Amino acid sequence: MNKFKPDYTHIVDAACNRPAKRLPLYEHGFDLSVIEMIMGYDVHALLGGNLSDKTEAYRRICRFALQYGYDCIPFEMGAVSLVQNGRALIGQAGAIIKTMADLNAFPWDGKAAEYAMRYTPFFEALRAALPEGMKAVGGVGYGVFETVQDFVPFQELAFLQADEPEVYAELWKKTGEMHFALWKWVLENYGDCFAVSRFGDDLGFRSSTLIQPIEIRKHVLPQYKRIVDLAHSHNKPFLLHSCGKIYDVMDDLINVVGIDAKHSNEDAIDTFDVWVDRYGDRIGNFGGIEMNVLTLNTPAEVKKYVRDLLPKVAGHGGIAIGSGNQISFYTEPANFIAMTEAVREWRGESF
Repeated sequence: MNKFKPDYTHIVDAACNRPAKRLPLYEHGFDLSVIEMIMGYDVHALLGGNLSDKTEAYRRICRFALQYGYDCIPFEMGAVSLVQNGRALIGQAGAIIKTMADLNAFPWDGKAAEYAMRYTPFFEALRAALPEGMKAVGGVGYGVFETVQDFVPFQELAFLQADEPEVYAELWKKTGEMHFALWKWVLENYGDCFAVSRFGDDLGFRSSTLIQPIEIRKHVLPQYKRIVDLAHSHNKPFLLHSCGKIYDVMDDLINVVGIDAKHSNEDAIDTFDVWVDRYGDRIGNFGGIEMNVLTLNTPAEVKKYVRDLLPKVAGHGGIAIGSGNQISFYTEPANFIAMTEAVREWRGESF
């Protein structure tokens, strides 16, 4: 019988770069299909139902997390739903802002109210579903950079920068203001549900940042700082999820923005222990387990990978272990289970 008792303070300790008394497991996200395959019950359909259905869906997600030794669940409601629902971000829609007139015509002032109306039932269901000792990590999904790309797709954003620099600069500011308003609503109304504030904003790819570091410093990081400062004012540590090789802006993220922890790593860039060696004395480091290993290897190989990694990062500040990205639909369930078992064996648990 599973005797695991969640304690979200372990995740808080890791995010604040304090060695947790129990090494936490952490995920940026669980694909619902993986939960359904492992647990044998439905989740996705319930989320489309009424408040009672939504609450049951989150209870089932929490039950899954408890079964595999997690102190927190990931939870966020995406900001891009207020723009083009992520379609431009993934290349399925074009730019909706090309001129200053377009920018001024967008209904910025009503977006926080729209977000609240759309997502209040989900936040209420989360609050009702969380068991004693468990909280969520997250808040407003997607970051400023990814949301800007839902207004103007990545390639067209470069054209906007060259052709309409004033529109380009103002778009970052307006998007940042919208995010700040969303985060203010979440933290004022549902801050009690969260152990750690977090958004995901992929600033890089395998070899570098996606836009020049100087552009990130000028346009992205000032918007980040407002949100991180807001989270800190509510006594929440802030975790940044960002894929890619972003070493060129990490010092700025730590020293200027003030992030408390960082998630996402890929062995093709650097193994997790390298990130920990670089930054473990300054911020918490979350993740560690290469997605290709979780996808392509056997459960025994996954366990060995985790067992080999853990001694390398032990004693280097706040650490939380999980996939280097998230548990996706293509993640082998047996490999996910093997990863959690390896961590729980390291913790000395019986399960």
